[in-house]
This record gives sequence, structure tokens and C-alpha cells, in this order.
Amino acid sequence: MSFLISRFVFRIVLIAAGLSQASTAMAQTDDQLRKWCFGDATDDQTIQGCESVIKAGKETTANLANVFFNRGTSYVNKAQYDRAIQDYDQAIKLNPNYAAAFAMRGSANDSKGQYDRAIQDYDQAIKLDPNDARAFYNRGLSYAHKGQYDRAIQDYDQAIKLNPKFAPAFTNRGFSYAHKGQYDRAIQDYDQAIKLNPNLAEAFNNRGSAYDNKGQYDRAIQDYDQVIRLNPNYADALYNRGLSYAHKRQYDRAIRDFDQAIKLNPNNAIAFYNRGYAYDEKDQYDRAIRDYDQAIKLDPNDAVFFNGRGVSYAKKSQYDHAIQDYDQAIKLDPNYATALSNRADAIAKKKK
Repeated sequence: MSFLISRFVFRIVLIAAGLSQASTAMAQTDDQLRKWCFGDATDDQTIQGCESVIKAGKETTANLANVFFNRGTSYVNKAQYDRAIQDYDQAIKLNPNYAAAFAMRGSANDSKGQYDRAIQDYDQAIKLDPNDARAFYNRGLSYAHKGQYDRAIQDYDQAIKLNPKFAPAFTNRGFSYAHKGQYDRAIQDYDQAIKLNPNLAEAFNNRGSAYDNKGQYDRAIQDYDQVIRLNPNYADALYNRGLSYAHKRQYDRAIRDFDQAIKLNPNNAIAFYNRGYAYDEKDQYDRAIRDYDQAIKLDPNDAVFFNGRGVSYAKKSQYDHAIQDYDQAIKLDPNYATALSNRADAIAKKKK
């Protein structure tokens, strides 16, 4: 399983203006709040500082647009996307040529899953500033989220043209090539991303996924090993390495990795499913069923999970339970050929 690298965010930094006449204590407070709005501060401090600046009502129109922009960016960082969008709306109203505000509103819309709105914002940002590699990169991300990988690749191409050392753009272009089944081209991009940034864990993880898809499991495992060295708590890399071990039929090693992945992310339904599959392959059907139970609890709409549990029940000769699971799998996916075949087999065995 490979992953996109998240979008880039922006923040405006201004040199603080002189203080107005006030008491010394109040002036110091106002000065600090202003620095929080325009300078290096936590997101909560930035929001507090910008709110103070807005209430003071002393900024020029241009500066006030930057105030709303900075507060909006802190809201993005706190995943409060609706409030961020409101601030970017205000920044754009004050400055209709504010390319970064369009770009960041696009990021907020993308995070809300409103990819078409995000693309419209990135279009405008690019129109206003056609040399901003980050805007092309972010628009590519939205196209990738829509599954429009060719358009995503075009945007990553442009981002790389504008900034040939843009490692995340190579990583995400590789992601798009991989989703088109072009694993060799994906690996070339991941190679370049790693060359530019040897600590970019996502590039190693994604390259490992591409190697796994090519059936080169040992090379995949080497990449996942490197991810885990860079970040021992990278749950997705642990899951992916477990998958490669399972493909090599090294089920004990796979189970250890799935154990760790589940410990780090107990809501990963597919990790429970694949650990269940590994237990099933080891003929430990009860343990397999318990994992399938948890996978189904986390995601009751995945037909594969019901089919998997049905297989384990069938191996225990519990054909009624197996048939119930195959029924549910087929209900969820009426064209699920494997479940249809498994149900027919279980019905036949039950009649013997």
C-alpha cells in the first residue's frame, strides 16, 4: 500500500510595525500578540494573536488580508477546515489577487474531500502565480485523490520543471504511475526522491509497495526496513512489510509485523484481515476467525472480509456459518465470483 505525501502550507511573516501610544504593559501585550500573528508561534498563539490584531482595527487592507491568511493557516494545521475557509474567503475579499490564499483555500477544500473546489482554487492560484511549484503540486494531489492520475502527473511534471529538487513531487508522481500499473516508472521517481532526500520515509515505503507489486518481495522488504529505521512507529510500513512476508509465505514474520501495525493503529481493518489470513494459512482457524470478526466490526461493508471468514469456517466444517458469510459477501458484491464459488462448494459439502 502506497501513500500520497500531504500538501504544503504557507504562512506570511511581516515585520512588526511600531506600537501605538498606550500603557507600557498593554503595549508589551499588544506587541507580543502581533508577533504571534505574524511571526514564529504555535497555532493557538497565532490564532490568539491574529484575533487581537483584527479586533484592534488598525491594519492596512493588505496587512489585514495577511492576518486572515495566517489565522486560516493555523486553522488548517488544527484540521478546522471550515473556519480556515472562512478566513481565506475574507483574505481573498480583501485582496482578490492573493495567490497563496487561493492555494491554501484549495488545501482546506481538499482536506474536506471537496476536490473539485480545491482544483478551482488551485487553478486561480496558478493563474495569479504560474511559477509556484507548490500550487501545481497541490493541484496534482487533488487530481490524484479523484483518481485522475494522468492529470496529476501533468501537474507533478510542471512542479518538477519549476523545482527539479522537489522530492515530494517525485514521490507523488511515482504514486500516480504506480496506480496506473507503471511500476518501473514509479520506482524511477521514488529513486530520485530518495536521492534528493534520503530521509523521506514515504518514498521508501512507496518504492517498497511498487517492488511488492512487481513480485520482488525481498527488495520491498529492504525498503520497508529502511522506513522503519527512519521511523520505528510507521504503522503502514510495518503492515506493508507484513504483507510482503505473507507473499513469501513467511507467516510467522508476517504476523509479528501485523501485530505491531495493529498495536500502533488498532483501527486498521485490513491489518486484522491479513493477520487472519496468515493464521488461516497456519491452520489456526479460530484465531483467524477472531481477526476476521474484528475486521468486520471495523468495516462491515467489505465483502472480502466476510469471504475470508467464510473460508475459515468452511475449513472447520462449519458450513452453515460459512454459507452465511458467503451470502453476506455476495449481498455486498453480487459479482464476487470467489464468494459465489465458495458458497456453491460449501453447499455441496454440507449435503454430503
